[in-house]
Amino acid sequence: MLIKRKSIEQAESSRRPARKPKFAPVTLSEQDGVRYLHFGTEWVQGAMRIRKPDWPELEYAQQMMAWMLFLESPRRIVQLGLGAATLTKYCYRQFPEAQVSAVELNPSVIAICTTMFKLPPEDERLNVLEMDALDFVNDPENIGAIDVLQCDLYDATAKGPVLDTPEFYAACNACLTDEGVMTVNLFGDHPSFNKNIKAMRFAFDHVICLPEVHDGNVVALCFKRKPELDSGVLAARAAQIVAATKLPAKSWVKGIEAAATTARTTSR
Repeated sequence: MLIKRKSIEQAESSRRPARKPKFAPVTLSEQDGVRYLHFGTEWVQGAMRIRKPDWPELEYAQQMMAWMLFLESPRRIVQLGLGAATLTKYCYRQFPEAQVSAVELNPSVIAICTTMFKLPPEDERLNVLEMDALDFVNDPENIGAIDVLQCDLYDATAKGPVLDTPEFYAACNACLTDEGVMTVNLFGDHPSFNKNIKAMRFAFDHVICLPEVHDGNVVALCFKRKPELDSGVLAARAAQIVAATKLPAKSWVKGIEAAATTARTTSR
């Protein structure tokens, strides 16, 4: 949800969901070698560089991977909201030992990710669940079972996350393992921001907000347990991530350090 761009293609799915919520049309646009996903408006819901389909093209999507600073070998990674399947594809390729799941309510989004965004077919490591994210996090089978949650839940209006209550975030927290981390995509300059941050801080032991990207998104990192924020350790881990993936992990560390400095100043 970063850019406004006119959509040019519509996709409909023949799959029938268990219930019949009303969905906006799923549409596409392309410019300069990048394909964009829309929900019938100019708001971008995801993007893929056609020549690099597994790379997280948008800056906020790269920041959604900042949990890598704290977890090197996650066993189970879950995306709440499939979008253009950016995070699902990247995690599936980057972590070959992990189970990767995506939870998406709209069957048309699942269909277009398969046909137009190169989402791999499901296998023993990858599954896409057509269901409500709230039902997923409230499923007792998921309690304490997930190392990484990546939450990007927006509808066509892009008025903030569609799930934003303390109860929702508490359920997300309950799904995490003891060292688990959740990343959440927020709009920084939006009335929904403070509401979500307050709800996250109610539910999680520690919350860090990375600096706002140029398109207005803010990624929050939510921790089951407050992590050790040793600058040297984080810098070394960031260097490993950059060398292995080319993700801008050093900028994540700078953002975390800036947030820690702000928190100390505010608490005085």
